[in-house]
Amino acid sequence: MAQGINGDDVRKIVNDEIKHLPSKDDFYGKMDEVMGELKAIREEITIVGGRQSENSDQLEDHEERIAKLEKVRPTNPSSQL
Repeated sequence: MAQGINGDDVRKIVNDEIKHLPSKDDFYGKMDEVMGELKAIREEITIVGGRQSENSDQLEDHEERIAKLEKVRPTNPSSQL
């Protein structure tokens, strides 16, 4: 004969399963922490991107200046020894 599951059994099973889940306050507290970290990372990426752009501009400027100097005074590999 099959044994039926009553409402109390279902409640016990559900309570046993959900007791490992965080409370709503714990969940939202952790989410606030994670979102704060995400915001900080995004701000850092923006800053690093700006610095990279500045460095690229500076490198391009240096390359142009070196090219101009090399036109004025070409390098002679044998004179550098």
